[in-house]
Amino acid sequence: MKAFTKLTVAIAAAALAPAVLAAAAAKGAGVNGEKIYSANCASCHAAGVLGAPKVGDKAAWGPRVKQGKEVLYTHALNGFKMMPPKGGNPGLKDDEVKAAIDFMAKS
Repeated sequence: MKAFTKLTVAIAAAALAPAVLAAAAAKGAGVNGEKIYSANCASCHAAGVLGAPKVGDKAAWGPRVKQGKEVLYTHALNGFKMMPPKGGNPGLKDDEVKAAIDFMAKS
C-alpha cells in the first residue's frame, strides 16, 4: 500500500507542477505598476486631466477603491467616461493595466 500512496503522490505532483511553476513565474515576473503608470497613465492622472483621479489623492481614490478592484480593472481595461480602453495604449497587457491601477489606487 505504501508504494501505491507514493505513486499517487508522485502522479499528483507531476500533474500540478506546470500550474505551480506558471503561477510562480507570473508572480516572479513582477509587473512594475509604477513604471507602467509613469509611461502610460501619468499624462492624465498626475494632473487630473478631464477629471482623472490624481495619484496620491486619497479623497478622489477612496470612493473608487470602495467599488472594488474588479470595477477599477474593468474601467481601466474597457475605458470609462473620457478615458479610453487601457488608457489609450492598446499594446498594454491586461496584467500591466491592473498593476498600474494597483499602484495608483494605493498611493
